[in-house]
Amino acid sequence: MIIALAALIFIGPKELPTAMRTVGRWVGRARAHARHFTAGIENMMREAELEEMEKRWRDENERIMRDHPVAAPYVGAPDALGAPVTETPPLATEPSHAPPEATMDDEPGLPLPDPETHKRELP
Repeated sequence: MIIALAALIFIGPKELPTAMRTVGRWVGRARAHARHFTAGIENMMREAELEEMEKRWRDENERIMRDHPVAAPYVGAPDALGAPVTETPPLATEPSHAPPEATMDDEPGLPLPDPETHKRELP
């Protein structure tokens, strides 16, 4: 109230709207600069965090690759001597596509019922 009364006395009622408009523009510019500055700092912090996360990821990836080497290299990858692999080695055992044998694991020794003798008639 005191500032508004002093502005009314010193600037006058005629020039007060233009003075307030000018002050509003300056305040808006100051806020825009402050927003731009804080956004720049936040971007720098995000980039630093991203670089740190990438470094941790790379270190963890190297540790995993060192602890668990690849058993069968893919075609084109260098082998232990540095020569490119021309074909993938065969699997140790061929995968079986047959259904597993039916057993009752919770009660060993009991046979499963024969599906032919236990048919239900549908209505």
